[in-house]
Amino acid sequence: MPRPSKYPEQFRRDAVDLVRSSGRSLREVGQELGVNHETLRNWVNAAKAADAAGRGRSHGEEPVSADEREELRRLRKKVAELEVEKEILRKAAAYFAKEMGR
Repeated sequence: MPRPSKYPEQFRRDAVDLVRSSGRSLREVGQELGVNHETLRNWVNAAKAADAAGRGRSHGEEPVSADEREELRRLRKKVAELEVEKEILRKAAAYFAKEMGR
């Protein structure tokens, strides 16, 4: 089991934001914050990986679980089916309205 970090989560997020927005090197930002630059590099890389994986949710929220991903996939499929059905019904309504107008 990994040992708990001595740095709070909010501090790590703020440090990553500072690295991304300041344009300064990891070494400079690390010295300013009193954090080893390699530790800071790990935080930045972890944040990039989380963003790339689509887990870039709001700060403080937990990543999506496997069950939630499965439900999301199922719901997206259902929405797509309902959109197709809605389009068919819209076309049928237009057809019958045209037929009634004759």
